[in-house]
Amino acid sequence: MADRTVELRRRFLACAGGAGLVIASGASARGASDEPRGAAKKEEEDVSPAEDLMREHGVLDRVLLIYEESLRRLDLSQELDPAVLVGSAGIIRRFIEDYHEKLEEDQLFPRFEKARTLVELVTVLRAQHQAGRGLTEEIQRLASAPASKAAADRARLVDALRRFIRMYRPHAAREDTVLFPALRKIVSAHEYDAMGDDFEAQEHRLFGQDGFEKTVDEVARLERRLGIEDLARFTA
Repeated sequence: MADRTVELRRRFLACAGGAGLVIASGASARGASDEPRGAAKKEEEDVSPAEDLMREHGVLDRVLLIYEESLRRLDLSQELDPAVLVGSAGIIRRFIEDYHEKLEEDQLFPRFEKARTLVELVTVLRAQHQAGRGLTEEIQRLASAPASKAAADRARLVDALRRFIRMYRPHAAREDTVLFPALRKIVSAHEYDAMGDDFEAQEHRLFGQDGFEKTVDEVARLERRLGIEDLARFTA
C-alpha cells in the first residue's frame, strides 16, 4: 500500500510539473508573440533615411507650386501678396537649404564620394545647391523690397523664380530615383539605421518635435492665401 501511495504521489508531481511547464511555455509564447508585435509596430513608425529625404522633397515640391502660381500672377500683372513669396522663400531657406541639403552634403555626398559611386551626379547636385541658395537670396530680396512693384524688379523676380523651378524639378527627381535608392548599396544596414536616427535628432534640434508636420502646416497656410489649397483644382 505504501508503495502504491508513493507511486501515485510521483505521478501527481509529474503531471503537475508537466502542467507547470505547459503554463510557463504558454506564458513565454504569449510574451514572445507580444514582443514582436510591439517591435513591428515601432519599426512601422520609424522613417528610413531615404523616405525622410523624399517626403522633405514633397515640401519642396509644394513650395514650387506656390512659386508657379506666383509666376502666373506676375505674368498676368495680377495682385500678389509679396509676403507669400517671402514666406515661401523662408521655408526653402530654413527647411530645404539649411536643413535638408545640409544633411545631404554632410551625410550622403561624402559617403558616395568615398565609395566612388555616382560621383559625377554628386558634383552636379552640390553645385546646384549653391546656385539654389543664390536664387533664394535673390527671391527674398526682390519680393520684400519696396521697389518690387517696378517693372525691372518684377522681371528679375520672375526670372529668378523660373530658374529656381527649372533647376529643382530635375534635381529632386534625380535624387529620388537615382541617389537615394543607391544609398543602401554603399552602407551597411546598421549604418543606414543610424543615419535615420541622426536625421531625426537633427530635425528635432532645429525645429522641435513634429518639425516636419509644422513645416507642412506652414506651407498649407501659404497655399490657402493663394487659393491653391484644393487639390481638385489641379485635376486634368
